Amino acid sequence: MAGAINSGNSNQSVDEQIFNCLNLDNPKSFFLFAGAGSGKTRSLVNALDFLREQQGEFLRINRKRVAVITYTNAACDEIKHRIHYDPLFYVCTIHSFVWELIKNYQSDIREWLRLELKNDILELQAQLQKGKAGTKIATDRQNSVIQKSNRLIILDQIRQFSYSPTGDNRTRDSLNHSEVIKIASEFLMRKPLMQEVLVRKFPILFIDESQDTKKELIESFFVVQQNYQSSFSLGLFGDTMQRIYNDGKENLGKDLPPDWVTPVKKINYRCPKRVIALINSIRKDVDEQTQVPKDGQVDGDVRIFVVSQEIENKAKIETDVSSYMAELTKDDLWTSDVKTLILEHHMAAKRIGFFSLFEALYKSDILRIGLLDGSLPGLRFFIELILPLKTAYSNNDSFTIARIVKQYSPLLTGKNLKDSKEQMALLKKANEAVQSLGSLWGNDDTPTLLQIISNVDESGLFSLPDTLSIISKRASIKEYSLTRDNGIEESIGEENDLVIDAWDEALKCSVTEVQRYSEYISDQSKFGTHQGVKGLEFPRVMLILNDEEARGFLFSYEKLFGAKSFSEADVKNRKEGRETSFDRTRRLFYVACSRAEKSLAIVAYTKDSGAVKNSLLRQQWFASEEIVMM
Repeated sequence: MAGAINSGNSNQSVDEQIFNCLNLDNPKSFFLFAGAGSGKTRSLVNALDFLREQQGEFLRINRKRVAVITYTNAACDEIKHRIHYDPLFYVCTIHSFVWELIKNYQSDIREWLRLELKNDILELQAQLQKGKAGTKIATDRQNSVIQKSNRLIILDQIRQFSYSPTGDNRTRDSLNHSEVIKIASEFLMRKPLMQEVLVRKFPILFIDESQDTKKELIESFFVVQQNYQSSFSLGLFGDTMQRIYNDGKENLGKDLPPDWVTPVKKINYRCPKRVIALINSIRKDVDEQTQVPKDGQVDGDVRIFVVSQEIENKAKIETDVSSYMAELTKDDLWTSDVKTLILEHHMAAKRIGFFSLFEALYKSDILRIGLLDGSLPGLRFFIELILPLKTAYSNNDSFTIARIVKQYSPLLTGKNLKDSKEQMALLKKANEAVQSLGSLWGNDDTPTLLQIISNVDESGLFSLPDTLSIISKRASIKEYSLTRDNGIEESIGEENDLVIDAWDEALKCSVTEVQRYSEYISDQSKFGTHQGVKGLEFPRVMLILNDEEARGFLFSYEKLFGAKSFSEADVKNRKEGRETSFDRTRRLFYVACSRAEKSLAIVAYTKDSGAVKNSLLRQQWFASEEIVMM
């Protein structure tokens, strides 16, 4: 897709350039660069209003719609509200959209799953033959073979596959989140009929936060656009500097086809002048994009506090920083109304109290994204079923208990109740299962997650997510209940199943850690992460940078600020044109700094304060008076 970039007519406004792409007789595709605080959503809504006015009648008569993919349900709700819930526009998350595309291809889904399951089983069987029998990993692999084989057996019995973009999809006829993404990407790539259906149904497709949309899906949409240039407009909204998740497409705005239009929103309506100057400096070595403040924007204040990592009372340091900023800005709310942003979830996990759970699951590449955005089925199982049921049990709330069990328990499915000759026996069994689960909290005990899933698996109260089911069944067999740490020797050189290893560690944790994780991920704590606040804004922002607490290998502020040298992997990746931890960290730093509406305080804990100060002055991101050595 190499080619020169057509930036459109520079004398036209950004919105007019987009409007010109939306002529259904001669559609064009575009990538809108919209940096922090530039009013990206406003332009998207303006484009939808234009389409309603200019093309609405034609679209409705021909039973066509405009699709808008957003990153979160909250973003969906915001856009729907702004367009007055007009059904002409299909506004949804990526998972909802791709399910809408594939849900009618039931036989194709069945055959895709059949092939996928067979390949998985063959791979597992090959690993079993190479590995040592009797080990934990051999048991897990055998259970996985059984699980996948059972699913393969019932494939032809499933009349229709189901999927919920917001659910855990644990029923036998359901697809999981990753399967839906894979299926849609592959079908769009190799099924001309699906491409044609997409274009006929949605001749215009907008993708918000396109830099974080999964790489394989973005590439499949590019294929559709190339094949249907005369009848399909693909509109991407975003900023590659604000890419947060690693499964997005790198360098999305570069090497576009020559006929694409690339309008740019230059004005930052959110940040004060000083913050805009800072974020321009942060990205100056990345691309040529810069922003300017709106007319009449205030100057604002920025300070970076360089603090020795050896300081023990970090809470006092951060309180002192708030007091300093209150005096500097003459804004007393710095001592009471501050949004504290942190490098990574690890820091919040440590400060709030779910570190063991988080650290265990974060080690797995496969689990990491779901952990960070709150969609991990294993955790949702505890958050949406176990914790509400426990609360209802403690409160003697029989109505809520009955609702949860009736809705989610396989013991009381409509089919089971209809087919059973002893319905009262089923109800009794379900009640006993609830009592057994509730007893785990007896005598002020707090059960581990493993104790909970073992109890649920034995009673049959709920269906467990696949991985938790494998572990529960292995744990119930005495001779396989030992781990490498207490007795069983793994075969040398055998590749561990890192997902199950991660869950093995996580399940040792108390259920209290899940409760604290739930409060954090639903934004009920005082901390916000770089990932969680993208698109949000706050008058006063305190940004806490601490590699020691963060414990992450993907990011390093010590490298960004010159206190730590590049690793061999960083050097190699840079030579090969791949991104480094420095690149990822710079993006997150940009996102966090650009949240501030009035003033910004950065607290940087470091092992080498002198090196950080010298690097900051050399980079010219901060003036000398803005660097405060604590």
